[in-house]
Amino acid sequence: MIMQQPPFRDPAAPLRDRIDDLIGRLTLDEKVGLLHQYQAPVERLGVGAFRTGTEALHGLAWLGPATVFPQAVGLASTWDCDLVRRVGEATSDEVLAFHHKDPAGAGLNVWAPVVNPLRDPRWGRNEEGYSEDPWLTSVMATAYSRGLRGSAPEILKTAPTLKHFLAYNNETERCTTSSNLPPRVLHEYELPAFRGPIEEGVAVAVMPSYNLVNGRPAHLSPLIGQVLRAWAPDDLLVVSDAYAPGNLTALQGYHDTLPEAYAHAVKAGLDSFTQDDDRSEATLGHLRAALAQGLLAEEDVETAVRHALSIRFRLGEFDPATPYDDINDNVVNCPEHQALAREAARRSFVLLDNDGLLPLRDVSRIAVIGQLGDALMEDWYSGTLPYAVTARAGLAERCVTEFCEAVDRVTLTADAGPVTADPAGGPLTVGAAEPGLFDLFDWGGGAYALRSLTTGRFLSVDGLTLVNDQPGPNGWEVRQTFRMEERPRGTLALRHVSTGCYVGAGDDGVLRLVDDADQAVWLAMDVVRSGTDEAARLAAEVDVAVVVVGDHPLVNGRETEDRMTLALAPAQDAVVRAVRRANPRTVMVITSGYPLTWTEGELPAVLWSAHGGQEYGHALAEVLFGDADPEGRLTQTWYRSEQELPDLLDYDIIASDATYQYFRGVPLHPFGHGLSYTTFDYADLRGALIDGELQARVTITNTGDRPGVEVVQFYTHQQRSRVKQPLRRLRGFEKVRLEPGESRTVALRLPVAELAFWDVTRSRFVVESAPHQLMVGRSATDLRLSARFEVEGETVPPQSGLLRAADHDEYDAITFVDETRVDGDAVRSDAEGAWILFRQVDLTGGVACVAEAGGAEGGMITIRRGDPLYGPALATFPVPRTDRYGYHSIPASLDGADGVHDLYVVFENEGVTLAGIDFGAGA
Repeated sequence: MIMQQPPFRDPAAPLRDRIDDLIGRLTLDEKVGLLHQYQAPVERLGVGAFRTGTEALHGLAWLGPATVFPQAVGLASTWDCDLVRRVGEATSDEVLAFHHKDPAGAGLNVWAPVVNPLRDPRWGRNEEGYSEDPWLTSVMATAYSRGLRGSAPEILKTAPTLKHFLAYNNETERCTTSSNLPPRVLHEYELPAFRGPIEEGVAVAVMPSYNLVNGRPAHLSPLIGQVLRAWAPDDLLVVSDAYAPGNLTALQGYHDTLPEAYAHAVKAGLDSFTQDDDRSEATLGHLRAALAQGLLAEEDVETAVRHALSIRFRLGEFDPATPYDDINDNVVNCPEHQALAREAARRSFVLLDNDGLLPLRDVSRIAVIGQLGDALMEDWYSGTLPYAVTARAGLAERCVTEFCEAVDRVTLTADAGPVTADPAGGPLTVGAAEPGLFDLFDWGGGAYALRSLTTGRFLSVDGLTLVNDQPGPNGWEVRQTFRMEERPRGTLALRHVSTGCYVGAGDDGVLRLVDDADQAVWLAMDVVRSGTDEAARLAAEVDVAVVVVGDHPLVNGRETEDRMTLALAPAQDAVVRAVRRANPRTVMVITSGYPLTWTEGELPAVLWSAHGGQEYGHALAEVLFGDADPEGRLTQTWYRSEQELPDLLDYDIIASDATYQYFRGVPLHPFGHGLSYTTFDYADLRGALIDGELQARVTITNTGDRPGVEVVQFYTHQQRSRVKQPLRRLRGFEKVRLEPGESRTVALRLPVAELAFWDVTRSRFVVESAPHQLMVGRSATDLRLSARFEVEGETVPPQSGLLRAADHDEYDAITFVDETRVDGDAVRSDAEGAWILFRQVDLTGGVACVAEAGGAEGGMITIRRGDPLYGPALATFPVPRTDRYGYHSIPASLDGADGVHDLYVVFENEGVTLAGIDFGAGA
């Protein structure tokens, strides 16, 4: 007798019907079991276990050797969507290969890409993102997601997850800080980065971020349902970040109990709880308690389950076969993927400066110098390198290569005697007759690492004991870095970066961590060999010196740790200066996941890339020797100093003049910058508005004597507006390869609707009637041609009636807060005299208004016309004391308020919360 398969296993049935059928067969408890990262199996129905979350940011990570591609910011610097798509496709191949070998260990829901715009380069996770421009971020994320998602129309190859929603660019206190997000910044800057991949249907999941946004945890954001799911053509899975659900009651204290918090999360749109690793019992227990207490209904659970099952169905889990079943181990680090890794690394290099030294010619002997010259770094989200072609190795294949690591070799001596390292990698001790030798690595920001010459291993901490058994800084909790604090008589104390403890010496002479600074052992550090001097001597003997400098991805800012400076590590900076003076033919090669600054003036040549993966050295050699034109372009501004940046927690790029869109200074290198080995001419820019679309064309000619690659960039600027407009905004680009003397026409087609900005007066996008400037060139500031065009749109009318406090035009000394726990934004005063401004408020015929306000200590709000200090007072509201979400409707008469005016709402004291003012109440 042939057993008939249930409808949910019929691939010919409509997807919704299949999901309905399976949900209808599940008990409530079985449904709840699907709301954890480790979804429980339903054995009676033949439904297996399922796990969300395989890391795949720039290759498969954490599961063993796999192809390692350049970091995400490096991939974006290629400005090549097809290449980024192919990297995503190769990554999905390797995810599937691992999955077929170990389904439980390598799930098909991949947690990539990261689409947080790179607002501030000090963010510890800068290397994980693509660009400070939200549109370019969206374009690159769409390309990578498309590769991960696969080409089969009905079946997902893997299920890409966008990270991290929303306004997440700080590691400092990331679980408790709230990102202040005015409506224009939300709609014009933060949300657009997510929109493209979701609307295209190539990203099928989203992960909320750890932080709060306008006072509300991102995991509870109403925008998940109101915006993200409105964009998605299919069900969108929302997975929590690791251990974030528990923060709702713990670190964030937003709810009193976990059943309350988890119920709120599910209703807000969270479908999968990443909590307690594979131990789901506690989480599921809280969800069951929420059901029992009436905080959740079974329909709420079913909605979340539908999103979770939709992904599994679309991955082909319940089908007899998928187009990807035959992918196996042969694809992992296969020759094709190695070639792609090399291509991606080569195309990501950005030539920042060049006086003609590059490409290298007539070179027979090169010095490779620097602590990154013969090393490749893995970051937290990279895979395990299957092999490593360093700068030294890559260049050694081209010519005679000498190497100098350029680090100081030192001894450490305490009062009790020299410090020595156990030859077996064990504890460090003081009191030996002969001092041990250590190589000192400066990673910047005051973080140093020490490597024992005896073992070739780095100092680390095992428990509380100093040992020397590690290959370098590594792991989630990096235990191999130290700070140096000055002590009397030229001595120093070592302070362990990870724990904050000091290095002390016990009675047995073993170095151990101690809590008290007074117990720290005072050490004399003597340099027995200067890395700077050694580098300069070698540089003077060779044709060209290549100094490789940069960051360690696990030391100079990373997840949980931001940077305080953009400066190159002082010791590395000193090496660059010394080498440049010893040999004018010096190339500085920067390898970093973020922009850097340095003190040496004009260098002959400067080349940058992100950490480039396993083929880095081959790619570097190809670019240095001119086998390939440097194709990369910067995707974020390189500032001259961190002093040019606003506060790390200031997310209002408009008010703070941040990113290339609003920055008014002269950067070290602008957004979009990158030189070629040839030259290009721009001519004949023509543009016209046709059927609601700006259509423009420009002719690019290679005017040099060798083939080259140009990234043609189009920008616009609205020249008149009701609001502050970006100075420039990227609207399109095209990468062209031209032979000497070859010309090509590059076109832009831009719908006029994309020129819209968010109108706070009506809470929608609007295109104003205004003149615009179209600009085209090589970067955001190297703009070769421009043309003016007029757009016929709207004129924003005066506003009236109910004005929501969050929808103001300008502000001072206020914080955005959650109006209620569930929805809405309000503002709270941070100081006496704080204010918000509403422009062009029509008070014609108005005689009274009503404010919705409250405050723990009460207070006073005054409406002034024209000026927050000296403008005439039109109304005053005494604010009673209330609890956090308590608002009073406070009426007030309008005195002499007829006509259209700019109104300042002034908070006479700190701590008053305002939801809105209704100017139509007395009309």
